[in-house]
Order: sequence, then structure tokens, then C-alpha cells
Amino acid sequence: MSTLSAEQETYVATIVAAAERDDSIARVLREICALDGAVRAGALDLVGGYLRSAGRDLVECLDALRRDEIARRIAERLGPPG
Repeated sequence: MSTLSAEQETYVATIVAAAERDDSIARVLREICALDGAVRAGALDLVGGYLRSAGRDLVECLDALRRDEIARRIAERLGPPG
């Protein structure tokens, strides 16, 4: 199991809290976090390209989801897709 910094754990907790409030967010996160790192990065690049003008928070979230440790931790908290 990887270790995340306290700041990263807080970030994960915030993302998971949003997913727990909205099932559509949870479904998307489960699917994204289940992808292989390279595939996940490619998918996030597509989303990021589409949302280029999005706020800084969204861009930071996409960047965080590219990190295997963060994606793994979110997947652990939300469970598998399906």
C-alpha cells in the first residue's frame, strides 16, 4: 500500500465526499480509477482538453487522478465499478 501525504489524503477525502453525495460522480470515478495508469492518463487528457476553460480546482482534480496512488486510494474507498 502506498503512503499519501496528509494533504493528499485530505484531497482524496474531499473527492470521495463529493462522490458520496452524487452517484453519477461516484460511477465516473470508479470507472476512471479502475483504468490502467496510461489509459487513465489518456482519458483524463481528453477530458482536460474538453474542459480547458474549467476552473483551477477541476484541473487540479484531473491532475490528481493521474497519480496511481491517489487513484488507487479513491478506488479503495469507493469500491469497484459496476
